[in-house]
Amino acid sequence: MRIPCEGLLFDNDGVLVDSDLGVDRAWSAWAHARGLPAGQVTAMVHGRRSADTVALLVPEPGERPGALAEIDRLEIEAAATTTALPGALGLLTGLPRDRWAVVTSGVTALARARLAAAGLPLPPVLVTADDVEHGKPAPDGYLAAARSLGVDPARTVVLEDSAAGARAGAAAGAYVVGVGERGLDTDAPVVVRDLRGLLWHDGVLDLGAADVLRS
Repeated sequence: MRIPCEGLLFDNDGVLVDSDLGVDRAWSAWAHARGLPAGQVTAMVHGRRSADTVALLVPEPGERPGALAEIDRLEIEAAATTTALPGALGLLTGLPRDRWAVVTSGVTALARARLAAAGLPLPPVLVTADDVEHGKPAPDGYLAAARSLGVDPARTVVLEDSAAGARAGAAAGAYVVGVGERGLDTDAPVVVRDLRGLLWHDGVLDLGAADVLRS
């Protein structure tokens, strides 16, 4: 399968890096401290800004800033457990610097910490929770990334593992490719197991050698 595109817009967690261990550790500790069921909390955080999750779980607005600061601290402390997902390093290092971006629901410090722990290059364009008014599933982050790259969002491919992220990419007008087992729970028309076998050249994303889970 070959998808014409002028830019690749990557989610971070679950697409480029495996941060699940750190996410579970940080959010479980945060939940336990507040008497919340850790399993339910960790199940709802993927693809969502921590500020949006905190707003759902902390009913008192005055308590939210402290709760948000605490989970951001816990997640950054746990970032050292992050590893690169298969195929990520090879794909990123083969891309022209003006053709890719990372759009994540994490804050900037967390995104940088996880990329560094995974041994992946910092993107030429990084759009984080700190940069947008509305997080995923709103398209703000992907629209901002395409604008920074100087490409039409409709000429980009978004690679996502979460339902909220896939909806954000589609709302931005991009072609969405789901990644991993969680990608099967999105509306993405194509889902690959990981980034192995993906190649971008001459304005085309080639999925011919990828392990395609759905097409």
